[in-house]
Amino acid sequence: MVPSLDLIRRTRETEVAYTISRMRILERLPGNPVGIACREVDDSLWALMARAIPSPSFNRVTGLRGGHERHIAPLVAWYRERGVAGRFELVPGESGAGPARELARLGYHHSDHHVAAIGDAEPPASGNETPSVEAVTTGPQLEAYLDAYVAGWGVPPEHRERFKANVRPWLGEPGWSLYLARVDGHPAAAGTLYLRDRVGYFADAATDPAFRGRGLQTALLQRRWREAAAAGVDFVCSGASFLSSSHRNLERLGMRILFIRSIWIPLPELSKETNP
Repeated sequence: MVPSLDLIRRTRETEVAYTISRMRILERLPGNPVGIACREVDDSLWALMARAIPSPSFNRVTGLRGGHERHIAPLVAWYRERGVAGRFELVPGESGAGPARELARLGYHHSDHHVAAIGDAEPPASGNETPSVEAVTTGPQLEAYLDAYVAGWGVPPEHRERFKANVRPWLGEPGWSLYLARVDGHPAAAGTLYLRDRVGYFADAATDPAFRGRGLQTALLQRRWREAAAAGVDFVCSGASFLSSSHRNLERLGMRILFIRSIWIPLPELSKETNP
């Protein structure tokens, strides 16, 4: 596939749709204790917030394009008034120089990079994965998936049961498929496939540290890629920190960089004001 603005748009919109689907599950908890807010400020310009969860993915503005400069100052105020250090994402080919200049004027700086990678619909040829990967379809499998997930993402032990209770609706969520890799019967790694508008998104891969270095994420990627192809996607995509092990795994399997988004956050002195 030749990179294009259409591919960039479809990839970005799939990524944010997956994040919003995660957030809506939490929003449905009685009383919205996490403080979820998802605002579509303009066409495909989303401002996301989860006041009780300091996840960058849940507290960000995505979809900024040239001409959106007028929205930036009100969004900075929206986060600041709620004690959240929101971040802004700029995507090459879409944002132009205007949003970057406005963010700099308001005391934000370019702090990091994040890769968006794509691959053809058909996965590369491969042998049988070792270990095997199973689709999660039952309650007991979901519990094993969540065991691997919380270990892989380093959720503190004292928060694990509440986290699991909050996210059990992932099983059966529209567009979602969950996959689990085991080692000698032990839950070892987890991954999610999200399907939307003929795009397959590889999301939320995590490996228990006790089982890293055994090719589990490669096996999970291969299985999800085959499932996406069977579902008739036009292409697959995923995201990772630049040059992270996840980024390298994507490249080893034949995915390639479509774009690298830049992450903008408040300067340290502004962050202290936002989060006293």
